[in-house]
Amino acid sequence: MPSIVDDDWSDSDDEIGAEVETAVLLGVPDGVMETETDIKDAAVSRIGGHPAILPSREPPFSSSQCKICSYPMELLVQVWCPVEDSPMDRALYIWGCSRSACQRKDGSVRAWRALRYNAEYAAKLAKKLAKKQAQQKASSSVKTAPATNPFAMQAKSTPGPFGLGDHVFGQPAPTVAAPAIEDEPEDTCDTESVTSESSAHSLIIAMASTTIDDSPWQAAPSFPPLYLSTTSEYLPPPPKTKLSQSAHTEDPTDEYPKDGKDVSWAFEPYENSLEVDGVFDRFTKRVSHTGEQCLRYELKGIPLPFSSDKVFDRLFPFPPQDPLPVTKAAFKVVPTVRRSYSTTSIPACPACKAARVFECQLMPNLLNVLRASIKDEDAQKLTDEQRMKVVQEVLQKKVSSDKRGMEWGTCMIFSCEKDCCLDDYSGDKECWREELVLVQWDD
Repeated sequence: MPSIVDDDWSDSDDEIGAEVETAVLLGVPDGVMETETDIKDAAVSRIGGHPAILPSREPPFSSSQCKICSYPMELLVQVWCPVEDSPMDRALYIWGCSRSACQRKDGSVRAWRALRYNAEYAAKLAKKLAKKQAQQKASSSVKTAPATNPFAMQAKSTPGPFGLGDHVFGQPAPTVAAPAIEDEPEDTCDTESVTSESSAHSLIIAMASTTIDDSPWQAAPSFPPLYLSTTSEYLPPPPKTKLSQSAHTEDPTDEYPKDGKDVSWAFEPYENSLEVDGVFDRFTKRVSHTGEQCLRYELKGIPLPFSSDKVFDRLFPFPPQDPLPVTKAAFKVVPTVRRSYSTTSIPACPACKAARVFECQLMPNLLNVLRASIKDEDAQKLTDEQRMKVVQEVLQKKVSSDKRGMEWGTCMIFSCEKDCCLDDYSGDKECWREELVLVQWDD
């Protein structure tokens, strides 16, 4: 396990270097979604709005119902997140109940994983795989380039986890270093068109066949839709501790991975101290570097806990310890207890029995964004006379006391590690599967 990195940043200018890119991708709001084509396209990630259903069969409307009050919930986010080298189009849908009576109860936040087989993309993947195998056989003695991060936005032939780069804004994706063995010109062009032409086009067709215009989904409560864009997370490097010349240390995290992604923070154990809440302090410090983040995405990564609660104890349990000595002769110094991340308490996928892994988590700023979007929409609809009436009602305390609003600190989504696609109606071609949500509430 890597050495413990001190959480206290140095204030010395000499010790501050370039920011380090982590393996985490951040989802941030990026303007109001008004285009009807984008609203109906499952490949466009969003905050609020109505869901753009990926499967050809419309899922049951009960998927969006709160397990506490049974009322339909608002869609919080929809994330376009295909897995690299998978023939399946993939999206996540997360709903949340805003009724005050349902807060702090399991079932008031629900997440669903949708898959749809993309035959055209699958054919291109098969061709790409066959070409890769032929190249490896022909050049087995040649050292190939290291594999890229499956979720890195720089991957040229892989759509971004939130699917917004080329498709929404029309900007070319950043290029990366060419592999050791280059494809032939005509094949390279064919490979590059996988995302921009095949996947996007098939999704628009899929959405046209599963429109929700005449279904209960369209009548469900919703927040104003906003684009959910993606950006990499950058953190300042850890300070260099000044040691005496006679001191000797070995820290495997001193050298960052060759791809420039620092993941050492995720393996820093948590100390079991008597502080007010060191976990929350660490959460606040981490999030402060990009305060506008509404979502953190890192498939098979490690979540960022919000506070010291039962969920934290479940994901970062105490390590086994030897019993303390009771006699003076056996007295010994007991080291500080440190926790490490574990998924042993996470239930397996009910469909294929595979383990579940962390995929993403909703952040507190999402609630601020949703509240602001409602206020902006309401303000635009009110006349000057109506606004004055609202102010008077507030001053005279005539406003209804029916409180609404979500009170969570973060919602962690754990999905099937194998990304299974088992469906009674569509076999292995489509899937609509509920995944596990662990909520840390804001006390």
